[in-house]
Amino acid sequence: MKHLVALTGAGISAESGLKTFRDNDGMWENYNVMEVASYEGWLKNKQLVLEFYNQRRRQLREAKPNAAHLGLVELEKYFKVSIITQNVDDLHEKAGSKHILHLHGELTKARSTKDPNYVIDIGYKDIKLGDLCPKGGQLRPNIVWFGESVPAFTEAVAIASSADIFVVIGTSLVVYPAAGLIDYVRDDAAIYVIDPKPLPIRNSKNIVFIQDVASKGMEILKTKLMERYQLSIE
Repeated sequence: MKHLVALTGAGISAESGLKTFRDNDGMWENYNVMEVASYEGWLKNKQLVLEFYNQRRRQLREAKPNAAHLGLVELEKYFKVSIITQNVDDLHEKAGSKHILHLHGELTKARSTKDPNYVIDIGYKDIKLGDLCPKGGQLRPNIVWFGESVPAFTEAVAIASSADIFVVIGTSLVVYPAAGLIDYVRDDAAIYVIDPKPLPIRNSKNIVFIQDVASKGMEILKTKLMERYQLSIE
C-alpha cells in the first residue's frame, strides 16, 4: 500500500468556519497576531493571550470537519495516509483520521511554563490565570508561537521523506520550517497541490496543481489518484 502524506494548512479548515490571521494583513479575529501568537505577547499580556485562545477553543467546539477532512479519511481505504498539519484545530481528529502530526501544537491541550514536559488535554475548557501545573508554573496554550522552535519538525521530515504521494492542501508554503517539508520529498514521489491560488514552488516537474478550494480539490484529487493507480472506488 502506497504511503500518502498530506501537509495541511489553514485553507482546509477555512470551509469549516475557522479563520487564519493571513486572511487580513496580520490580523487574527481582529487581534494583531504578534500580540497573541508570540512569547513577547505572552509576557506583555497573559490575560489577553489566554482569552484569545479560550475564544478559539469555544469556536472550535462548534466547528465540524468538511468534505476535505472527510476525503482524507476516505483515502485510507486505498493508501496508508499520514497527515502533517500546521493547524492547531482538531478537525482531522473529528473527521476520523488515524495518523496526525500537529506541527504547531494543539488548541485542546495546555502546557506548563515551568515544565516543558507537562502537557495535558483540556478539551474545549478555558485556561485561566492561576491555573498551575504541579510544579507551580502557569498553564499556557500548547501552541508553537512565532519565534519558538518546532519540536515535531524532525518527525515531520521523516514522514515527508517516506511519502510515495505528497499532497499539499490549503497552505501557502511561506511559513517555515513547515514550507520546507516539500524539499524532503523523494524525487520519484507524486506531488499534488490543492489551493485556489498559485503557489511559489520552484520545481514543478513532478507536481500536479489543482487550483480549487480544499473540498472541491479533494474530489478532483481522488479521481486523479484512482486513475493513476488504477483503483476502483469502493
